[in-house]
Amino acid sequence: MTDHLTLCSHSPRRKQILKAANYKFEVQSVKVDESFPLDMSKNKVAEFLAVKKNKHHQTIFNHRTIITADTTVVFEDQILGKPDHFEEAKSMLEKLSGQTHQVVTGVCISNSSQWVSFSSITEVSFKILSPEEIYFYIDTFKPFDKAGGYGIQEWIGMIGVTSIKGCYYNVVGLPIQELCKALKDKFSILPFNR
Repeated sequence: MTDHLTLCSHSPRRKQILKAANYKFEVQSVKVDESFPLDMSKNKVAEFLAVKKNKHHQTIFNHRTIITADTTVVFEDQILGKPDHFEEAKSMLEKLSGQTHQVVTGVCISNSSQWVSFSSITEVSFKILSPEEIYFYIDTFKPFDKAGGYGIQEWIGMIGVTSIKGCYYNVVGLPIQELCKALKDKFSILPFNR
């Protein structure tokens, strides 16, 4: 069954985490509309989008076990998505500076006979970031493919994050411990049985 495990994601970080966890899988992904109901609770959006992506991919890869995910950064009941440009990334980091926010990753796993979805929430606290630190980070690392405008595994996480409460890998993009448990319990897929 592991031969048919498919990660449907464009994220190189999700691929790296799943590979490091010793799973055998392939990567296949197509673009999916990521709209969601505006009145939805912000902490439910990531899981809603993961399920939406999964249903779309299941129509294409319907004889495989498919993993989809979506990560959102939630601050003061607002979702901070992927910044389009320098000023937007700067604005996001200024909001997160000296504050605590939530990173929510929704995951959906399915095959032709069953599916499961869940959300993982991690609280991340930043020190007060100086303008120089924000400018340097955006200029050097160009975090335009990252929710909230930052990657915790990068320089800004090393010098700026004062604490995290929850799964570190969830902030990177995939709550691997919960994913491993779901693959084992619901789909009988283990990372060490090939």
